[in-house]
Amino acid sequence: MTQRIRPGAAIAVAGLLATATACTGHSSTPPGFAGRQLSAEHGAQGAGAGAAKGPRTFTLLASGDILPHAPVIDRAAADAEGKGYDFRPMLKGAAPAVSGADLAICHMETVYGQEGGPYTGYPSFKSPPEVATALRATGFDSCSTASNHSLDDGASGIARTLDALDRAGVAHAGSARTAEEASRPTLLKAGKGKDAAQVAHLAYTYGTNDLPLPAGQPWAVNLIDRDRIVADARAAREAGADVVVVSLHWGTEWQDAPDDVQLRLGRELTASGDGERPDIDLILGTHAHVPQAYEKVNGTWIVYGMGNQIAGSMINHDGARDPRASESSMGRFTFAPPAKPGQRWTVKKAEFLPQWFDTEKGRVTGLGSTAGDGDSRLREIRDRIGTVVLSRGAAQDGLTAGK
Repeated sequence: MTQRIRPGAAIAVAGLLATATACTGHSSTPPGFAGRQLSAEHGAQGAGAGAAKGPRTFTLLASGDILPHAPVIDRAAADAEGKGYDFRPMLKGAAPAVSGADLAICHMETVYGQEGGPYTGYPSFKSPPEVATALRATGFDSCSTASNHSLDDGASGIARTLDALDRAGVAHAGSARTAEEASRPTLLKAGKGKDAAQVAHLAYTYGTNDLPLPAGQPWAVNLIDRDRIVADARAAREAGADVVVVSLHWGTEWQDAPDDVQLRLGRELTASGDGERPDIDLILGTHAHVPQAYEKVNGTWIVYGMGNQIAGSMINHDGARDPRASESSMGRFTFAPPAKPGQRWTVKKAEFLPQWFDTEKGRVTGLGSTAGDGDSRLREIRDRIGTVVLSRGAAQDGLTAGK
């Protein structure tokens, strides 16, 4: 099946080839080399070098958890009409916004099972690898893969997942197959050629459901540690990143408001920097299963939680089916280059895009500013998401509902 790749966004790929340059537009680079290393063109010149070449404004979009419960897997099988699993129809409603961004980031919460299955949902997930193909077809460029389910099938589950993402041409951050892979930041290009910005994508999780890291592989999944995150962000700057984006799998499930750990860690991470530029330019949160607030802290945007982009019907801690598990937002941030090299890229426009996943039809539905006006239920969902997203004063800092 064809893969839709936007001309304005390409994965910086060198993989195992030190001399390879990053791809732009329709790439001839084998998808198995996705992510994980610098282009020779930009990386040798260090942080901020892109500003001297006149990089252009770019948009970055991020979405919430991809969490294929058993009914979601069954829906994908039905949509494939007997030919495996097809998750593309589920994501079709998100595709215009995703493919319209210069760079799009998702959160792949589960690992993939062996080709042909068996595939399982909760509590120990093994998803069809066809998910990766659908993510790329929708327009995603990179996915965070650090979550509490990263070790549901041990080291082999991680390897299968990253292999499938590589084949699909989707970069990844947060888990690794080798120590060498774990030591390199995932670097992406937003834009074309010399005008492209270099974006580092880092990802971490609070834990792995008490499953121990594989023996001899302490690097298999990135765990949240403030000092480590800051060190990794600084290393990404040294490697040439103009913008550093951190995905965090954190927070308290079913809680609309960010918890104390999120608030404290968010303050600490956004306060870290050298005065001219922060170490981290954007924080993207997942895990809570419900939408959470956006907030600008120390001049940096934090999305505490985007909710589930795809998930089956879920039961909360009170034992009740919770419709909020089908609600989410996508964050869209327009970054502008600094006036001088070495200064921070600024977010000149911040937007949220409400979404709803129809669990009966298995479809993502966008809830833009006019969507749902003829349907009171969808209007209520859209308004509730907006109330939560704006609950920490983000509107005063310029956050608006996108179209």
